[in-house]
Order: sequence, then structure tokens, then C-alpha cells
Amino acid sequence: MKLNYFKDTDTLYIEFNDQLSNETMQLDENTLLEVDEFSNIVALTIEHASKRTDLDKLSISGIAA
Repeated sequence: MKLNYFKDTDTLYIEFNDQLSNETMQLDENTLLEVDEFSNIVALTIEHASKRTDLDKLSISGIAA
């Protein structure tokens, strides 16, 4: 999984795996969900991320070895 934040566009892009996206669904005006051919989640894009999330308190837990 990869997290990318683009400050210039205030966009948070979360890539869950490296599969090719087969479809992009617009969840709302500022949120896109990408899925592969089997409807597995590939990525999530959040526009205006600093206003919609708390980017300053990003934490990661429960990572399997």
C-alpha cells in the first residue's frame, strides 16, 4: 500500500495494490474509487484532503510481517 499526498493540488492518493484499474467510480464530487476487473479496490483519491481528513495525524498500525 502506498500513500501519496500532493500538496499543490491538496490530493491524497491511496494505492492499495499495483493491479491495473478497470473502473473508476465517483463516490462523491471529490472522491474517486478505482477497482480492478474483479471489483477489488485498487486505489482511492481524495480531493481537498486537508479539509476532509486530518493529515497531520496519520498513523499506521497492525501491519502484518
